[in-house]
Amino acid sequence: MTDSQKEATRQAALDYHAQPRPGKLEIRATKPMANGRDLSRAYSPGVAEACLEIKADPANASKYTTRGNLVAVVTNGSAVLGLGNIGALASKPVMEGKAVLFKKFANIDCFDIEVNESDPEKLAAIVCALEPTFGAINLEDIKAPDCFIVERICRERMNIPVFHDDQHGTAIVVGAAATNALHVAGKTFEEIKVVSTGGGAAGIACLNMLVKLGVKRENIWLCDIHGLVHVGREADMNREKAAFAQATDLRSLDDVIAGADLFLGLSGANIMTPEMVKKMGKRPIVFALANPNPEIMPDLAREAVPDAIIATGRSDFPNQVNNVLCFPFIFRGALDVGATEINDAMQVACVQGIAELARASTSAEAAAAYHGEQMTFGADYLIPKPFDPRLSGVVSTAVARAAMESGVATRPMADLEAYKAGLDASKFKSALLMRPVFQAASTASRRIVFAEGEDERVLRAAQAILEETTEQPILIGRPEVIARRCERAGLSIRPERDFNIVNPQDDPRYRDYWETYHGVMARKGVTPDLARAIMRTNTTAIGAVMVYRNEADSLICGTFGEFRWHMKYVTNVLEDVSRRPHGALSMMILEDGPLFIADTHVRVTPNAAQLAETAIGAARHVRRFGIAPKVAFCSQSQFGNQPDEGAERLRQAIALLDQAPRDFTYEGEMTIDAALDPELRERLLPGNRMQGAANVLVFAYADAASGVRNILKMKAGGLEVGPILMGMGNRAHIVTPSITARGLLNMAAIAGTPVAHYG
Repeated sequence: MTDSQKEATRQAALDYHAQPRPGKLEIRATKPMANGRDLSRAYSPGVAEACLEIKADPANASKYTTRGNLVAVVTNGSAVLGLGNIGALASKPVMEGKAVLFKKFANIDCFDIEVNESDPEKLAAIVCALEPTFGAINLEDIKAPDCFIVERICRERMNIPVFHDDQHGTAIVVGAAATNALHVAGKTFEEIKVVSTGGGAAGIACLNMLVKLGVKRENIWLCDIHGLVHVGREADMNREKAAFAQATDLRSLDDVIAGADLFLGLSGANIMTPEMVKKMGKRPIVFALANPNPEIMPDLAREAVPDAIIATGRSDFPNQVNNVLCFPFIFRGALDVGATEINDAMQVACVQGIAELARASTSAEAAAAYHGEQMTFGADYLIPKPFDPRLSGVVSTAVARAAMESGVATRPMADLEAYKAGLDASKFKSALLMRPVFQAASTASRRIVFAEGEDERVLRAAQAILEETTEQPILIGRPEVIARRCERAGLSIRPERDFNIVNPQDDPRYRDYWETYHGVMARKGVTPDLARAIMRTNTTAIGAVMVYRNEADSLICGTFGEFRWHMKYVTNVLEDVSRRPHGALSMMILEDGPLFIADTHVRVTPNAAQLAETAIGAARHVRRFGIAPKVAFCSQSQFGNQPDEGAERLRQAIALLDQAPRDFTYEGEMTIDAALDPELRERLLPGNRMQGAANVLVFAYADAASGVRNILKMKAGGLEVGPILMGMGNRAHIVTPSITARGLLNMAAIAGTPVAHYG
C-alpha cells in the first residue's frame, strides 16, 4: 500500500467516526413519549410502580427495565488492541466499536465505560459497584496480569456474568479453530504437542481452553520474550504462567518446536521462521495470531510446508480468528437464561457450536457477504465468517442449554427449539412470518422443479430444502456444471445422489417432452422443429411441461429474465379453464410488520372484475401466513373525490365485492397514507368499514404496485417474499432476478403447500 493509499484509508476511518455525527452510538427511547399520559407512565407517578415491583423482587429488574439486555464494556485502556497503554479516553472509539458489534450481531444493548484507574483492585471495585445497572460485564483491553486480578475479584463478588473477552473470547474461537484443524489433520487433542508464544491474558486463556478440550498439560510448551517458561525461572513470572512451566534444560522456541503439532502465536511479528515450521510434526497447524503482523506470514509457512493448516488474526487471509464469532452470542445466551456467570461448560458449548457450524454447509447469506471467497470446510475454512446469520441461533442456544444444564440459569427455558427459532427469526426477517407456511408444507412432500438449476442461489436453496423441508427439488441444468458449482460453493449436495436433474442437452425424456409441448402448442404456431428447439434451450418451458405431465408438482422460474417472458411459457402450457394467472402478490417484510402489494406484474391495467379477483386471491394467500387480511384499494383519489379512471375501476371492484358476503375486510378507494393510518382514515370517512391499518394494498395499475414494492425494498429495507403467482393453483411461481437463496427457499415452501391447505 502506497503512502497516499495509507493516508486515504486513515482519513476514511476518521471520517467514518466523525460524520455525519461524532461517534458510533446513540440512545433511543423504546416506548412512546407523545403526550402527558405517556409521560406519567414513563416517569412520575407511574414509574414508582415498576420501582416497587423490583424492590419486592430484584428479578423483576429484567422484566421492567433494560437490565436483562444491557451489557457494560469496561476498560482502563491499558492494553488496547496493538496500541498498548493509550489510556481510558483514547480507548473510547474501540469500546464504542465493541458496543456496536454487540448490537449488530446479537441485538444486545451496550454502554461503553472507560475508567481512569490503573490499580486492578480499585478498578474491580468500580466494576462491582455497577451491578445494579447491567445484566453482564464485558471486561476489555486490560493489561496482564491486572486483568486476571480484576476478573477474579468481579466474578467472586458479582452475581452476573463477567467475561474478559481478550482472554476467553479469543480462547473460544481458537478452541473452535483448533477443533476443526485437528479434524482436517486427522489428530486429536489428547495426542498433540502444543508450542505457544505469548504469556499474556489471551495466550494463557487459550492454553487453559486447550486443556479443557483435552490437551495434556505436560504437552504444552509456553515461550515468551524471555524464552521458555520453565521450572525455576524467576524473570517475568506469575502464577498463570507457572502453571505451564516445564522441567527441562531447553530454553528457546527453536529448541522446543521440533515435533510440535500446533503452534499457537499470540506474541509479536516474525518470531517464527520457515525452518521452525519444517521442524514441526506431520501436517502442522500454525496459528500465527499476532496483529497486525503475525508471527510468520502465511505464504512463508505454506512455502515451508505446503500442507500446513494456517490461521491468523487478519481478515486478508483465510481462517481469521475473530472474537466477534463468540462474544455477542455467549452473552446473548447467558442473558436470556439469566445466567449468574459464564462458566467452563458454557464456553466449551460455544466452542463446539462454532466448530460444528463451520463443518455444516455455508449459508447463502454468508456467501453473499463474502462473495468470491471459498467457504468449503477444510484447511482454508476452519471457522465460520462473522456475518453468518446462523451463529446467533446455533451458538446462543448451545450456551443457554449449557447454562441450564450446569445450574447457573436463573430463568431456564422450557423450549430451546422455540428459542432458537426466535433467534433465527431475528436474523432471517422472513423466518417468523414463514413459519405457518413451512408447517403446512411439512405435511406434504411435493416435487419442486427449478428452471434455472445451475444458478448458485438455486443450488443453495436446494440444499436448504433438503435440510429443512420434506420437498423434493428437481433441477434443470447440465449435471457437470451443477456438480462443479455445488463443490465450489461448499455445498454437500450432489446431482442424482441428492436430487434429480433434467439435462436439456441430453435427457432420455427429450422426445416425450417435445411431443407433449407440440401437442399443447400445435395450434398456436409451434411446429415440431420449433418444439424440439424449445425443449433443448428453454428451461422454463421444460419445467412447465414437467408439471403438465405430472412429473413435478410446481415450477419456480425467473432468477434471470423478464417476468412476462417466463409467464408466456407458463400460461401457454399450464393455463386452462380452471387455472389462469390473475395477479402477483409480494409480501414486503418491514420493521413494523408485513405489507402485501398486488398486482405487481401480471395485469398492466386490470379491469374492475380483475381487481376484485386480485383482492380475493390476495386475501386467501395472506391467510397462509396466519394474518387476517385487510385490503385497501389504493389510488390518488380519496373516497370518490376525483373522477380518475383508475379510481373508477377501483370503485367498481368494491361494488362487485359488495355483491356477495366476503370473509375479509376491504375498503377504498383511498390514498396509501389513509390506508395505513386509521386515524387519518377515520377523519376522512367516519365509520368506514376497516379497523386498524391495512395490510394488503391493491392498485389500479401494475406500475404503481411495482413502484411501491421496489421503493419499500430498496429504500425502506423491506425484505420481499414473492412474487406469489395467484390463480395457477400453486403450479408455478415466477420470481424476480433480485431474489436471494433464502427467498427461493421461502418460495419453495409456498409452492410446497397444496392449494387445499389454504382454500
